[in-house]
Amino acid sequence: MQENDAAGTLAEDIIRAKVLLDTYKFEMAKRIVGQDEMVEGLLTALLAGGHCLLEGAPGLAKTLAVKTLAAITGLEFKRIQFTPDLLPADLTGTLVWEQNTNSFRIRKGPVFANIILADEINRAPAKVQSALLEAMEEGQVTIGDSSLPLPSEFFVLATQNPIEHEGTYPLPEAQLDRFLLKLIVRYPTADEELRILKMNVGIFAQNRQPEQKPVEVLKQTTLEQLRRLAASIHVDETIERYMVAIVEATRPVMINAGTFKLEGATLKAGKENIYRYISYGASPRAALALHRAARIAALFAGNTFVKPEDVKKSAIPVLRHRIVLSYEAEAAALDADTIISRILAFVPVP
Repeated sequence: MQENDAAGTLAEDIIRAKVLLDTYKFEMAKRIVGQDEMVEGLLTALLAGGHCLLEGAPGLAKTLAVKTLAAITGLEFKRIQFTPDLLPADLTGTLVWEQNTNSFRIRKGPVFANIILADEINRAPAKVQSALLEAMEEGQVTIGDSSLPLPSEFFVLATQNPIEHEGTYPLPEAQLDRFLLKLIVRYPTADEELRILKMNVGIFAQNRQPEQKPVEVLKQTTLEQLRRLAASIHVDETIERYMVAIVEATRPVMINAGTFKLEGATLKAGKENIYRYISYGASPRAALALHRAARIAALFAGNTFVKPEDVKKSAIPVLRHRIVLSYEAEAAALDADTIISRILAFVPVP
């Protein structure tokens, strides 16, 4: 009887959470038209306690989306423009000499905030990138002899431009692995672009309507409640085995004759062997990230347990930056999303 009561309480909490998450989407829509993957992905990473990498061409509202997320959550927001001349101290802070006290004082950098937008992270050299990624991984910053903890609510969103490579410093694969999700910000459809035009066409008009400011609907206490609720969503062992099988299916092992097999599995890729398109597969971090993201996907769907559809929905943003494609994939004009979709097509669904 108590188990039934607990299940009923969880279902009611999930319904209330679903209403809250729909409200979040509504508030985001006041400024962001379309971009459903980005809108859900930002909050998924925030609730899952991970970080997010946004990739898209200029002018697709990446910065605006992050600012809107900060306004909806009420969290402190800082934007850092990455440039080739940026120094690690420009992020983390430095020691400042005070003559009146005859001692050094710590001046904290912009990384000491809740939501950090690392704009065009691939424009800064490796020293600066590693300073930020160390903060992401360790949750602290060392300045001089002191190690300072970052805020408990610490969320990094890094952006990179896929069309410019001159003067950039691409993130190594091992550092990319530290991002929970990689979200692709795509061009809007014609209808969406027309809505964007109508929202902004009156910017210089005297009768311009005042901008709709998003309401702070996800305070820090609410975010913590949503995290606890997501942790209570049931994940069956068969679903966990399915997650592991998907991640494992990204790891090809070359055999003598140039064919491939799946490490620790007997799955067949079908007529076309996709493993010649993959050089390196996903790490165990991918399975952990997929587990966390699938629970948040179930929460968005209003489910009390994780379904295979939640896993499939989460697999592409979790894995697209964790697999390294071969030269054959580039020659065949295949991207990571296509490879992952083919893997999802042949891994047996429980």
